[in-house]
Amino acid sequence: MPVVSTQPPADDAPHLLVVDDDRRIRDLLSRFLSTEGYRISTAHSAAMARAKLASLSFDLLILDVMMPGETGFEFAKSIRQTSAVPILMLTARDAAESRIIGLEIGADDYVSKPFEPRELSLRVASILRRAKPAASPAAESLRFGEFIFHIGRAELRKGEEVVRLTDREREMLGVLAAAPGERVPRLALAGSGGSVNERAVDVQVNRLRRKIERDPTNPLIVQTVRGIGYRLVVSP
Repeated sequence: MPVVSTQPPADDAPHLLVVDDDRRIRDLLSRFLSTEGYRISTAHSAAMARAKLASLSFDLLILDVMMPGETGFEFAKSIRQTSAVPILMLTARDAAESRIIGLEIGADDYVSKPFEPRELSLRVASILRRAKPAASPAAESLRFGEFIFHIGRAELRKGEEVVRLTDREREMLGVLAAAPGERVPRLALAGSGGSVNERAVDVQVNRLRRKIERDPTNPLIVQTVRGIGYRLVVSP
């Protein structure tokens, strides 16, 4: 079973706006995505969403298409004239033509109802990663504590000694090393397609810590980010 956080999202967690005229969908997404570590605001119409966008900054919009009044397509098209905020379209319309319209308007992804909350969360995490500003050229290696991780080779060394890692440990360390110092959601560490559940991620992170932390019970390198996942703390 996935790990469910009982802690409120961090103050600097990504802020998502869910726009849907169905209260059940709004409540479901608000509860589920909050447990994933996101801050959530909701709106039942495009008009209400406009009011919230006028006073708040959001990292991503989850936007229903079939709303009374201004449709999600119309709203997304108008948003794209002034903003590059990522948009995930959420709708019962799954025809290829509808998906193409949404993507042509400028939506970043498109999920059809009914949907699996876990799949939607993975898509949200993927959009947010792609939306990050372009970083400086990636380093070939990172240093943390007594260790150096060679990113291209996925090789961890302590001095001249190669530290033996399992395939999953290399994969997780590679994901963390791709965003040093940044919060990485548990789902992003869950393997290709999210095939590993979040409780297993916690177990595997603890195993990795035993290889690189002086005191795994008080980790200084792979740190827990409450309600979200982990971050890799590297040396300057």
